[in-house]
Amino acid sequence: MRLITLEEHFTSPEIVEANNMFNLQPQSQPEELTDFYKSHTAFGAELLDIENMRLPYMDSQNITMQVLSYTSPISDKVPPSDALRICARANDILAGHVAEHPERFAGFATLPMSDPKAAAVELERCVKELRFCGALVAGQFQGHFYDEPQFLPIFAKAEELDVPVYFHPALINPAIQDYYFMSPSWSVVIGGQFASAGFGWHMDVGIHVVRMILSGIFDKLPKLKIISGHWGEMVPAFLERMDYMFRPESTGLQRTISDYYKSNIYLTPSGILSAMQLEYLVKLMGAEHILYSVDYPYMQPDNVYTFIADANLTQEQKELIAHGNAERILHL
Repeated sequence: MRLITLEEHFTSPEIVEANNMFNLQPQSQPEELTDFYKSHTAFGAELLDIENMRLPYMDSQNITMQVLSYTSPISDKVPPSDALRICARANDILAGHVAEHPERFAGFATLPMSDPKAAAVELERCVKELRFCGALVAGQFQGHFYDEPQFLPIFAKAEELDVPVYFHPALINPAIQDYYFMSPSWSVVIGGQFASAGFGWHMDVGIHVVRMILSGIFDKLPKLKIISGHWGEMVPAFLERMDYMFRPESTGLQRTISDYYKSNIYLTPSGILSAMQLEYLVKLMGAEHILYSVDYPYMQPDNVYTFIADANLTQEQKELIAHGNAERILHL
């Protein structure tokens, strides 16, 4: 059985250097918290080394193909003119690695979200010229969620090209971080974990996906596809509740929240290989809306193949999740 995983991160020395020029480290926070964020993302060798680290891991787990994406987006600290230049160069570098191993890698574009019209053009270039299969965006841009009208050209272009946009977590607003996740009852590092991979940024990106639905974007762009990792970032368990609270007669939407979610949103595990969540979400969403992801190198489970091969699903469902949905949705 083929395995295609699609939240698999990568970077290059040139893009790391370009990012560092704009001082992308979190500012105005305790030194120990900055050190924690640095250590949490200290996977430089695995992010950079394809031949000696990435491919051997893939082979050890019977992963046929990874869809590569940059480990973090071009920061909102980068001026729009520089963001487009850096994103284009980053995409060209990634395309070079895909060309070297076309049977093992595909790519998600990184986009200059500070300039949505330029981002739409860059997405089209990446899909049509570089043969990428979508884009990955993370967090918000300077506190603005992507449901706001200025970002519509990006998603309109994604629908036009019939490629998905993967919504990935990122560091959350510092004020929200301090209010919800910091306390004298635990250390700053525990607060940092709570605010990031432990809970906070998953809550944040789950809210982001719900905002997209409430904005009416799927009425404007009914064929738009959004991918949400970590089993949907907490949202699936609340679909019934949101249907009760957000009825079409009050939202002005054409359909219920769960109807949009089950039609336009696709989920991946991001390396959280939980059999209970897999079975629940197949029942809730249908196997056609579940794809596979490991979140390499931040997650490196040793049961990638056996998790899906031994799952309590039909063989048809396993094949869809392992590779069939990715081949169909990403045109692989």
